[in-house]
Amino acid sequence: MQVQGARGLQLSAAAPHALSFPASRIFFRCDLFPEEFSIVVTLRVPSLPPKKNEYLLTVVAEERDSLLLGLRYSPTQLHFLFLSEDGAGAWQTRVSFRSPALVDGQWHVLVLAVSEGSFSLTTDCGPAVDIMADMPFPATLSVRGARFFIGSRRRTKGRFTGLVRQLVLLPGSDATPRLCPCMNPELAVLSIPAILHGLTGKPEDNEVLKYPYETDMKVTLGPRPPCTKAEDAQFWFDASRKGLYLCVGSEWVSVLAAKERLDYVEEHQRLFTNSETLGIEVFVIPEAGLFVATANWKTTSAIYKWTDGKFASYQDIPTHQAQSWRHFTIGKKASSCIFLAVANFEPNEKGQEFSVIYKWSQRRLRFTPYQRVPTHSARDWEAFEVAGEHFLAVANHREGDNHNIDSVIYKWNPGTRLFEANQTIATSGAYDWEFFTVGPYAFLAVANAFNGTSTRLQSHLYVRLGGSFQLFQSFLTFGAADWEVFYIGERVFLAVANSHRYDVEMRVQNDSYVINSVIYELNVTAQTFVRFQEIRTCSALDWEFFSVGEDYFLVVANSFDGNTFSVNSIIYRWQGYEGFVAVHSLPTFGCRDWEAFRTAAGSYLVYSSAKEPLSRVLKLRTG
Repeated sequence: MQVQGARGLQLSAAAPHALSFPASRIFFRCDLFPEEFSIVVTLRVPSLPPKKNEYLLTVVAEERDSLLLGLRYSPTQLHFLFLSEDGAGAWQTRVSFRSPALVDGQWHVLVLAVSEGSFSLTTDCGPAVDIMADMPFPATLSVRGARFFIGSRRRTKGRFTGLVRQLVLLPGSDATPRLCPCMNPELAVLSIPAILHGLTGKPEDNEVLKYPYETDMKVTLGPRPPCTKAEDAQFWFDASRKGLYLCVGSEWVSVLAAKERLDYVEEHQRLFTNSETLGIEVFVIPEAGLFVATANWKTTSAIYKWTDGKFASYQDIPTHQAQSWRHFTIGKKASSCIFLAVANFEPNEKGQEFSVIYKWSQRRLRFTPYQRVPTHSARDWEAFEVAGEHFLAVANHREGDNHNIDSVIYKWNPGTRLFEANQTIATSGAYDWEFFTVGPYAFLAVANAFNGTSTRLQSHLYVRLGGSFQLFQSFLTFGAADWEVFYIGERVFLAVANSHRYDVEMRVQNDSYVINSVIYELNVTAQTFVRFQEIRTCSALDWEFFSVGEDYFLVVANSFDGNTFSVNSIIYRWQGYEGFVAVHSLPTFGCRDWEAFRTAAGSYLVYSSAKEPLSRVLKLRTG
């Protein structure tokens, strides 16, 4: 709708749920809301009754219908709401600003900036109003299972009845310098949808007049029509996908998006590597970009940077039969340190056996060696944080021919700025560590693969109590190569990848590689993980959990069926009571590791091959 020479969107009163999306669409790598951020909104608000409130934006935990974060206004005040928690319970905190004459029927630009205990509101590029609240914004506000609602709080009551022109969530404490100063501060632009940029007709001096795009609106039904000059500013409703589109120029622009669903998978890139690749790690470095690190079997591993829609060679790093990489960060904001740890399986040319932690150099924009850590045929690193302290756990696979050795948990010493041994845990051919939390409890699972005579042995789950990890539960596994934890709503699952059955006293059969891998679910009442589902796999080496829209998926790395390494890896979709059901079969060769990632262009999977110097990036096509 056009008012006072500017376009804005008026939200539907009939479907407050329509303008919403899962928080995982934004927070796909981490489910914690940023501690410092800005909300920029351009709006025009009509007059309101004295005690009425309307919501501009909310984040709601869907299952318990609790408000995690919200921005609402009344005739006299603007309120910022957020959920606060401590050991005593949870409550809603409200920070209120005296309303800067919002309900005057004019366009206004608001910038709400949040930084620790400081809350700042700037209106139309004017002086900022600062509030130092007793309760700071939480540093660990989880939005797992939550949903963003635009212009509502999930229901019709309190629905936004004005016009909105831009609504932007930005990391960082204050976005005001990115908009101000401005020639037209009431319409300062940071990012607005393309359909609101141009006008199809020139407004007359008298704003009461109706313009052609208001009086001649048409909505086309049926299959996708052409978008030409004749259809400019006309709508098309795609009934099959339940999406509403507007013709702008020569393209149909989504106005009301349909639910994103995985349709099919296609090859996007063949990534040629230095040699066979054991593990891959996808990560983001702020202001630098998206990267993938490949753990290569020969003496050089590599880092690739996402450039023009594909991974391009960025940095080579000497390694010794590298098995995996782990990216992690210590510190916050500008003072944070970014690290990348490699697990080396073999000693160097001098017979020295160690793995290496690399640190990102902001000056050189490269990773440089930071710390050597003695390891024994290391298979995996796991980085995690407990109560503000940082840890690294290494999975030591064997020392010589002895597979029954200690794996080590290292703790970051802020004084020396080095990792130091903190705890040892007895393991048998350790292959993988997996850290996760459930409420206030921290857990660490180890995948034990081989004890020197058999792959049939117990893998263990530890819980941190009294400053150390203690045994919580044991699982019978068969050459366990990977643990993957994932959450669906309030449910917690733990999947193990079983690679093969082997015992020195029995003759190995080809079908010993085709065995069941197992998904366990946490039974909160019994305080134990119970068997949920078994899935037939072919020497499974990795599980990867990911989501597309509101659907959840697991993909398994099937590596060998006893006869060939050309084995299909499978994508399974979560179907509630049915559990995980196979939906896509992907040809792979010696598949070793999967990673899921997302860019502005869509969602992707990348897998590594332990049998050829070629990894593949697959694009998830949605319909």
